[in-house]
Amino acid sequence: MKREDALINWLQIKIVADARPTDQSALDTAAFFLQLLQEDHLIHELGYRKEGGRYVLFGLSESGPWESQYPVEMVESLLIAIESEPKYNQS
Repeated sequence: MKREDALINWLQIKIVADARPTDQSALDTAAFFLQLLQEDHLIHELGYRKEGGRYVLFGLSESGPWESQYPVEMVESLLIAIESEPKYNQS
């Protein structure tokens, strides 16, 4: 998987896992993408912060520290889709 695809996939599912801490599927999927980024793309100390209308994703790679920015709407689209589906609502 391309680095950029893995990064956005991790960020989207990490937002879901953080919002739904008892959702084991989200936690497992976030862990999978984190492992993929660490092993395949040598990215470490991965994190994010929300700044206004953007999420800033940051980490360390072989070439040093980096940051990427993504619109809130894109990042939160998975969480919105999951929470809009009654069968995925948590009790």
